[in-house]
Amino acid sequence: MNRLRTSDITGATAAIQQALAGRGSMPSAAPDGGARSGDNPEAPPARGLRAILQKLRQEQASFVHAPGHGDTVTDDARDGENVRAHRFQSAAGSVAYKLYVPSDHAGRELALVMMLHGCTQNPDDFARGTRMNALADEFGLIVAYPSQPKSANAQGCWNWFDPRHQQRGAGEPAVLAGLAQELASEFKIDRKRVFVAGLSAGGAMADVLASAYPDVFSAAGIHSGLPHGAARDVMSAFAAMKGNAKVTAQGRSPVRKIIFHGTADATVHPSNGRAVFDLAGSAQGKPAEFQTDAVINGKRVTRSLIGHGDAPARAEHWLIHGGSHAWSGGDRGGSYTDATGPDASREMVRFFLEA
Repeated sequence: MNRLRTSDITGATAAIQQALAGRGSMPSAAPDGGARSGDNPEAPPARGLRAILQKLRQEQASFVHAPGHGDTVTDDARDGENVRAHRFQSAAGSVAYKLYVPSDHAGRELALVMMLHGCTQNPDDFARGTRMNALADEFGLIVAYPSQPKSANAQGCWNWFDPRHQQRGAGEPAVLAGLAQELASEFKIDRKRVFVAGLSAGGAMADVLASAYPDVFSAAGIHSGLPHGAARDVMSAFAAMKGNAKVTAQGRSPVRKIIFHGTADATVHPSNGRAVFDLAGSAQGKPAEFQTDAVINGKRVTRSLIGHGDAPARAEHWLIHGGSHAWSGGDRGGSYTDATGPDASREMVRFFLEA
């Protein structure tokens, strides 16, 4: 495939964006819970990028409908009394964002959650799909939805695989961390109650932020994402998405993490979620790991936790058997959502606030 050659950076980057933006189907679990043959019985079989892109294109029609500009938008996603559009400006750059503020926020102990959308999504779409605004009312959350413009990435992806956006003090991480600090100051939110979460490319960027800014974010939620340092260029990004990431110490961070990943994710291999979890454990001196299995909202789930004694878990990994590249327990009104399985949004908020 000519565009994969490193000399064609523009074409290869576009291919990565298209792969991350691809919509896979949501296959049902096999009678045994979705087990597959091979060394990793739960992982989709390895295949070339050409085959992945072809399969994603073929299966687009069977995926949950993504609302377009002409579709009806639910009230909680519209700009209104509780949602406002803003722009943050700093020396590192600027970012537009939507901000949700509960009506009764005055006098409450607040927390901040930064939500990073996936490729081809936008703040309104992500708010609909995750239903995080409803949880904001319930738990007293200020929710920020930064928007990645097409001028920065043609598919609206956060540039998790670009070295210019992987370090502290520059690029997208610096802008997003600066936004979080400004909002925490404005609403008088303690650093221990500042969190970040994301889906796919947004999940990968959330892990970058957890590694680069552990002094800003105290916990991260990573859904169908990749570990920080999984890729440093175009070719390694393809390898990471297929499950061949070279995990580095970059992904080790003292920040607590909760990870969700589906075993049938054909866009970002589920081994990436496990890698984020394992790196979180190694950063804590390899504490004891506990594992449980359960059926939640129609999906079999293997939940792994690491921690010390009676203290809150340092990391959780939710492996959703038969789950695809979609936000678990999400609203069908948003793109890249699976209404079945555990409620990832609620579990993330529970994890964030229990420390």
